[in-house]
Parts: sequence; structure tokens; C-alpha cells
Amino acid sequence: MTQQSVASEIKALLKERKAVLLAHNYMRDEVQAIADITGDSLALSIEAAKTDAEVIVFCGVHFMAESASILAPEKTVLLPRLDAGCPMADMVSAEALAQLKSSLPGVPVVTYVNSSAAVKAVSDICCTSANAVKVVQSLDEDELIFAPDRNLGRYVAGFTNKRFHLWEGYCPTHERLRPEVVRELQQTYPDAPFVCHPECNPAVVALADHVCSTTGMYQYCQASSAKRFIIGTEAGILWRLKRDNPDKEFILASPALVCPNMKLTSLEDVLESLQSMQPVVKVPEEIRKPAKRALDRMLAIPRD
Repeated sequence: MTQQSVASEIKALLKERKAVLLAHNYMRDEVQAIADITGDSLALSIEAAKTDAEVIVFCGVHFMAESASILAPEKTVLLPRLDAGCPMADMVSAEALAQLKSSLPGVPVVTYVNSSAAVKAVSDICCTSANAVKVVQSLDEDELIFAPDRNLGRYVAGFTNKRFHLWEGYCPTHERLRPEVVRELQQTYPDAPFVCHPECNPAVVALADHVCSTTGMYQYCQASSAKRFIIGTEAGILWRLKRDNPDKEFILASPALVCPNMKLTSLEDVLESLQSMQPVVKVPEEIRKPAKRALDRMLAIPRD
């Protein structure tokens, strides 16, 4: 079957199943191209919560499908590739986080959405790269635990005088981008702003002209008068950047910026998932309820 015929079958099944197809900005180009909604983790979490579809097909990684199940328990959540995980999310366990929390009484836990439902359940509030600064600033306490991404935590700490207890997790894909590679590109393309994700190493972030979430990158590049950009995040973002800005050039900061987990899901996987209505991701109620409290606290913070 051609990609076009697979895409046509998917669209027909989405209608038949009363389903919505959500795709993260790091998905394969052809998956983003047929999605009903593309976005970063915050945007997709919000869509999962408010959609009137009966079925959510989540093209992303496991923790994202869990978030959809947490926010919309009455819906069927499909994750076409159950093996699409997140190494950063795997770097923290609910047990270890709860232990740290008990050793620091009264200190709230801010957990990046790149985490399991069980970890969210022992957290006080969640955040994404798009709203992490606002989330931390919304807390009354002057001390907090930030998990699991140390790089995002260090970035956010620069906007506040609060004391951070950082979990030593990180994104292996973003961590692969080295500052010397960025400096070389900046010398080669002096007219190109370097835009990077806060999951990058602090030495890389320090070189950036703009630091933001993937949604922030779309907005920045569209609004900027620059005609060329160096992009410091996962390669999947290039599809929409090029689509929305055909007159601009986008240079991926490193060929190493490819997440193998984000690239697992193919159109064929999406089709098979809709045909079989499997694999289903369902978060148990005893985990879902406390995890939802942490997500709801995040979603209650006004967005720009």
C-alpha cells in the first residue's frame, strides 16, 4: 500500500470510530501531515481534555497517552506503538520521588509532564517546557523539588530566587547537542538566530538567541524577520517549520537530534491500531486521581 492509500484508510477509520488523531511535534512528517491536531505536550494535553471524540489516537510516547487517559478517563486512548517510551521519564520512579519528598517535608514537587502517571501521582503540580517558569512562580513556597529534567530545572531556576532540588534526569536526544557544534554553526551562519529547547545542556542554552518550547519555536520563527534559523531540538519540528515558512531556511543544529522513540510510530502502525482498537492505555483510578490533581493545577494557570 502507498502512504496515500494508508492515510486515506486512516481518515475513514477515524470518522467511523469517532476518533481524533493527536500527533506530537516530533513525530514523523507523514504522521503529522494526517493528524487532526499537532502540538507540544501542553497543547495536546489540553486537546485530550476537551475533545468530544470517543477515541483518542495518540501519536507520541507512552507518558503522553497516559496524560490523555488521566484527563479523559471516559475515552478510549490508543497508543499505536506501546514500545514508544521516554528515557527521561524512565529516570525517575514514583517510589524514589516519594522518598525524596518525605525527606523534605513541606517542599512541593514540580514534575515535568515527561514522566509516568505514577510519578505525576506523587507530585504536587506538573509543568511543560512552555509553562514551567509560570508554574514555579505560582508556588508560594521558596523551595521546591523539580523532576525529572535537570536541564529544564536549571533553566527555570534562572527566572526565580527559589531553591531547587533537581532530579538528575535528562533527555538523551537533547543532551547530544554540544556547544562547540553550535558555535561552529553560528560562525558559519552569523545571520541565523539559534533557537533551542530548554531540555538542552545549559552550555548550549547559554548560546541561544531564544529558548522556548516547540510551540514557542513556531511562533518565534514565524514572527521573526530573519530568513534563516539554527534549530536546537528534535528533527520532527522541521516539517511544520518548513510548511508554515516556505520562504525561510531551517538548519538542524545536529544530525544527532533524532529521538528513536518519537520516530517509532508509522502510518501503518496508526492504521493497525485503529483496525484492532489496540493497544489501549488506561491509567488505574488510584493513580489517575492524584495524577489528575497535579495536571489540573498546571492547567488552571492562565496561559499567555
